[in-house]
Amino acid sequence: MTARALWIIGAGRAELRDEPDPAGETVVATAFSAISRGTEALVFAGRVPESEWSRMRAPLQAGAFPFPVKYGYAAVGRVTEGPAELLGRDVFALHPHQDRFAAPAAMCVPLPEGLPQGRAVLAANMETALNVVWDAGAGPCDRIAVVGAGVVGALAGWLCGRLPGADVTLVDVDPARAALANALGCRFAAPVDAPEGCDVVIHASANAAGLATAFAAAGEEAAVIEASWYGDGAVATVLGAAFHSRRLRLISSQVGQVAPGRRPRWSHRRRLVAALDLLRDPALDALISGETAFADMATEYGAILDDPATLCHRIRYA
Repeated sequence: MTARALWIIGAGRAELRDEPDPAGETVVATAFSAISRGTEALVFAGRVPESEWSRMRAPLQAGAFPFPVKYGYAAVGRVTEGPAELLGRDVFALHPHQDRFAAPAAMCVPLPEGLPQGRAVLAANMETALNVVWDAGAGPCDRIAVVGAGVVGALAGWLCGRLPGADVTLVDVDPARAALANALGCRFAAPVDAPEGCDVVIHASANAAGLATAFAAAGEEAAVIEASWYGDGAVATVLGAAFHSRRLRLISSQVGQVAPGRRPRWSHRRRLVAALDLLRDPALDALISGETAFADMATEYGAILDDPATLCHRIRYA
């Protein structure tokens, strides 16, 4: 038997390749994987800076930046070979898009009871959003704005909305995201109507205009948490006007390390287990914006990444 995997072979070019029969501590038959549009679009375009080639490697990536590379980190499937405690169980693993794969048993995290395979593909995004909220230090009764209602921003908004008394607004240029905000229990605003005087602002739009909106929404001495990754892009940041007099803070958040306040007690695995448990809420199905058969991915991948309406696009393997 062989496996098949999606490889990015050049800027804007992908293909399905045959792989050797997976052999390892645990073998998983993939049911679904998910495209992380922001990061994968940068990888697909060859826009990972050379300085970040090591840090941006996916945990079970093959190949090397810029190309060819087998990339991705959101796979869900059933264990067909492995230790007794995992055999036959549905698991999440940080693996690229591939129909059958091998992984260390420690990287195969069982799905909690009640979590369907199709929603579990959001685990990596939920883990990122959880880290962002920890970095933000958001608390009960805070006024919170999340600028950029992509998957990570929307999940951060959903998490903040579960804080008692919190007033959370998702801000996005696309009015269609109002329905998503409503499904996740948040307010919605266009940038021109973004709230002001917020206690916490999370920026996740990955563009300079969104960052300017985030600064404008921040209250006196508030923090703006930068959750976007711009690849090799240069971003004009609004540090003039009232930025200094209002004593604003710009804080980077990145999922590669657990947030500092949790790091002494939380491992990456504990955080991922928590993210999977949080996904049991059916409201989060609103983040699945489409689904494509794996056999069609070589031709469809670029269009999915280019579509601004894409949230979590799921790849179906059976």
